[in-house]
Amino acid sequence: MSTTKPQTERRSSRRCKITQLMRIRPSDPEKDHFDDIRSSLSVSRSGVFFQSSEAAYEIGMRLFVTMPYTKEPAAMQREFLAEVVRRDVLPTGMYGVGFKILMEVGFQTSYSFGNYSQRK
Repeated sequence: MSTTKPQTERRSSRRCKITQLMRIRPSDPEKDHFDDIRSSLSVSRSGVFFQSSEAAYEIGMRLFVTMPYTKEPAAMQREFLAEVVRRDVLPTGMYGVGFKILMEVGFQTSYSFGNYSQRK
């Protein structure tokens, strides 16, 4: 007879298996910088789970997340402030990382006006 209690579900919304490209980087300038381009494995209204080879993710770490991410010129992308809430070491040597979205920071555009030369 097992005496362990079944774990209660902590998620406030259902997750969907959606693959969406994201750009993830630390928001804290005191942390070592990395720029991780990854695809989501599952998404909910307030969180995302993905796999990464980046070892610097820590629970409680704040992130800037751009999604959906593309390098297409003039693409409108949304940027969010997020917090790491899960970090698993996977048998493959990669890390399973989950973050919750705290707030939308704004829209980002990758549009470039080409070479800009300053007048003298």
